[in-house]
Amino acid sequence: MVAQNCEQRSSAGDAPWASAAFEGGEDIAEARGLARSFLGDVRTVHGHPVSGRVLGTVQLVVSELVTNARKYAPGPCLLTLKVEDGAVEVSVWDSETAMPSVQAPDATRIGQHGLEIVMAVSRSFSVHREPVGKRITAAVALAEDPVGDVVGRRG
Repeated sequence: MVAQNCEQRSSAGDAPWASAAFEGGEDIAEARGLARSFLGDVRTVHGHPVSGRVLGTVQLVVSELVTNARKYAPGPCLLTLKVEDGAVEVSVWDSETAMPSVQAPDATRIGQHGLEIVMAVSRSFSVHREPVGKRITAAVALAEDPVGDVVGRRG
């Protein structure tokens, strides 16, 4: 269950954003639901095109980052979504001070592919220490190129 639904959306003239805190063993589906609702508003209220592919990619990134925060960090995590520079920034803060390690690609490894996947589908990826814990941010481009690939995807 959402520990504290801090969800706030901007008016039609402002850059859209939403945020929610998650605590306990709640279903990650709630975080994906927030992303779905947010991107619906980005499309209908703010007039940005949001394809099914972008919607799915943002939900995947949200799911992976919130799952990692709930799995490896004590206490709540905070998910923030915002549109900036033609991309949806997915940011997850948690209280764990240890920085995540991204494994080298290995098709024979079972599991531990989450951050590898997030980095592959995101325009940018960063991890920053905070006064308490850390914040992981991935940006997913809103626009797609004519063949359907996400613009700015790292190869």
